[in-house]
Amino acid sequence: MDTKAEDVLSGLAPLLRVRPHLDDVCRFGGAWAAIHEPEPAGQAYFHIVTRGRATLQRPGSEPLHLAAGDILLLPRGDAHTMRDAGPNAQPPVPVGVRHHGTLRFKTSLGTEPDVELVCGRLRFEAAPQSLIVAALPDLVVLRVGEQPLSTRFHPLLVGIREELSDVQAGAVAIAENLASALFMLMLRAHLDTAAPAEGVLRLLAQRMTAQAVLAMVGDPRRAWTLDELASAAAASRASLVRAFRKAAGVAPLAFLTDLRLGLAHHRLQTQPIPLDRLADEVGYQSAAALSRAFLRKYGLRPGQARHGAHAAASA
Repeated sequence: MDTKAEDVLSGLAPLLRVRPHLDDVCRFGGAWAAIHEPEPAGQAYFHIVTRGRATLQRPGSEPLHLAAGDILLLPRGDAHTMRDAGPNAQPPVPVGVRHHGTLRFKTSLGTEPDVELVCGRLRFEAAPQSLIVAALPDLVVLRVGEQPLSTRFHPLLVGIREELSDVQAGAVAIAENLASALFMLMLRAHLDTAAPAEGVLRLLAQRMTAQAVLAMVGDPRRAWTLDELASAAAASRASLVRAFRKAAGVAPLAFLTDLRLGLAHHRLQTQPIPLDRLADEVGYQSAAALSRAFLRKYGLRPGQARHGAHAAASA
C-alpha cells in the first residue's frame, strides 16, 4: 500500500467512529457455549482468543475453528455462538460470574480453564446510515500468527491480556484503547488483502474517490449527477471515472446504484421498515422501482430478502 493510501486509511477510525467496549473475559474449560443474540444496527461483535482453542458457529455457516491469536469481527452484530473446540456432545459446565464495573469475568466451575477469550462490541456510530460498515463482509478474521507484520499485533494482544489479568486502576480503559488500535490495524490488514469487489474500502483509500463516496453515503436520496460527484471530489469527470474503475471496477453512478441497493438490503435485514419508506430513503421513486432494481441485483424481491433474514435469525 502506498503512503497516500496509508495516510487516508489512518483517518478511517474517526471516519467510522469506532468505539470498543469490553464485555467479558471468559476463562472456560470442558464443554461450554456462549450464545450471542443479534445486536442493534451499528454495533459489531468481536472476540479475541488469547489462549487455547474455540469454535464459532453462525446460522447457515460451517463451524470456524479458532486458536490463540485469532481475532474475529462480526461487523453487523449477527447472532452466533462461541463454544468449545470439542465434539460438543457433553452438557455445558456451570459458569461463575464476577463483575468489575461493567466488565464480567466468566469462569468454568469445577474444571481447569484451557481457553481464554476477550469479548466485546464495537460501536459504529455512523451505521446504518453509512454503507461503509455494510460493505464489510459478514465476518472478518485475523490470524495474528499468519500475519507478516505480526510483531505489530502481538504486543497489543499481550497488553490487553495483561491489563485484564489483574485489573488495576484504569485497566479497562487502557485495554479498550489498545483494542481500538488493534482493530484499526485489523481493518488495514483486511484492506491490504481485500478482493476488488470490496469497493468501498478501496475507494476510501484515496482522497478523490473517498470524497465522492462520502458524498453519496451522506445523501443517498439525492439524484447525483457525474458533474456533482466530480465537484465533490475536486476532480474532472474523466479522472473520477478512471479512479472508480481502477479501485472498484465500476463507474461512479453504477457504484451509487450498488450503494443504494446494498443499503436497502442491509436495512431489510436489520429494521422492520415499510418498503415505500425504504425506497424513498435510498433514492428510488417508488417501492415498485426499488423492487425491480433489487430483483435485478440480488435475484429476489425485497420481501423475500426480509423473510430470509428472519428465517436465518430464528434457525
